[in-house]
Amino acid sequence: MPFTLSGFCEYREEIRKSRFITLAAPISSPADAQAFIEQHSDLNATHNCWAWKLGDQYRSTDDGEPGGTAGRPILAAIEAQDCDQVAVLVIRWYGGIQLGTGGLARAYGGGANKCLQAAPKVELISRVALSCACAFAELALVKLRVAEAGGLIVEEHFTANGVELQLAVGEARIGTLQSQLADLSRGRILLQH
Repeated sequence: MPFTLSGFCEYREEIRKSRFITLAAPISSPADAQAFIEQHSDLNATHNCWAWKLGDQYRSTDDGEPGGTAGRPILAAIEAQDCDQVAVLVIRWYGGIQLGTGGLARAYGGGANKCLQAAPKVELISRVALSCACAFAELALVKLRVAEAGGLIVEEHFTANGVELQLAVGEARIGTLQSQLADLSRGRILLQH
């Protein structure tokens, strides 16, 4: 089951006089990833290497480090931690001692790995879009049952007869939620795809 981060995370270390700061954050679009990278990159640093993954989309850069020694190891760390919808930026200030290509890959990938291991994570749940309608008096209980099922209320629209809801619910919970809503309303509330 893939995970994303519940918030911003930072990890710092020094390797042979080079300073590395790893920053990670959740993203919901490629634009989010670019904004995070631009906002946190340090133009005074020697290198700002990064990678992000969003479903089947991913990008990475070595920012002047030898090819394949920074961006790909960061991306590999994201995948190794079973993360998705995540951007990781590793900022390096060169300390005067060459690390070699293997040392660089270990430094960048290792920093990303340690940062993601320490980061607060939330499980990514694939949700199905559903709709239902309920009476005004039932709305509070419907919202409670949806929340208990780990679902989200995407939209609510008030009508003369009650409330029409657009929901997003994990596939495994749909059956349980349907029976709870039917019990609540004597069979009137039906989840529809």
